[in-house]
Amino acid sequence: MAQDEHEDKSNDHSLGLRDALSKNMTSVHVTALDGLVNVNSLFTIAVFVGLSLTAPGQHSLENKGECDAGLDVARRLLVFEVVSFSSFLFSSLVAQGLKLAINILNSNDREDAFRARINNRVLRLGMLSSAVGSVMGCIFLMLSMVCVIEIRLGLLSCGSHSAERAVAALVTLVTTALLVYISTVLYAFTH
Repeated sequence: MAQDEHEDKSNDHSLGLRDALSKNMTSVHVTALDGLVNVNSLFTIAVFVGLSLTAPGQHSLENKGECDAGLDVARRLLVFEVVSFSSFLFSSLVAQGLKLAINILNSNDREDAFRARINNRVLRLGMLSSAVGSVMGCIFLMLSMVCVIEIRLGLLSCGSHSAERAVAALVTLVTTALLVYISTVLYAFTH
């Protein structure tokens, strides 16, 4: 009899621990998805700022005609901006869909509003898809910013020192940040 009570308390304790972890995990996922959507929104604004700062036929600040970017650079800029926007939109919509699923599932259990029973594989796949969309958006945003730099400061092939320094700083910082982000995402998914 005493052993049965001990096993019941042990089972109650492990269920309580599992419920507490589930509550925290769901709220952590929603917070992570919120952060991803917010960052994607900022990057989407950057896409439109990049488009608004450039116009075909614009002269660079290098003051050499041969350093002015042609229509090919403007076309690449437009393509990179559209692909970047599409990637951020994909990432945000996947994240919003996951948040919506979690919130709808949470609303089904009025006694426990902080926990949702969601398929872990679906959640992980959705979060990974959203992260991949954000990474792809950042890569294409970086490429579009290289085009903006070439339009505004002069072609890299022309030897514009200002353009070379700006591109070097951009590529170094964005690549480093992406490596940290990818490493963090991979670590979170493997542990």
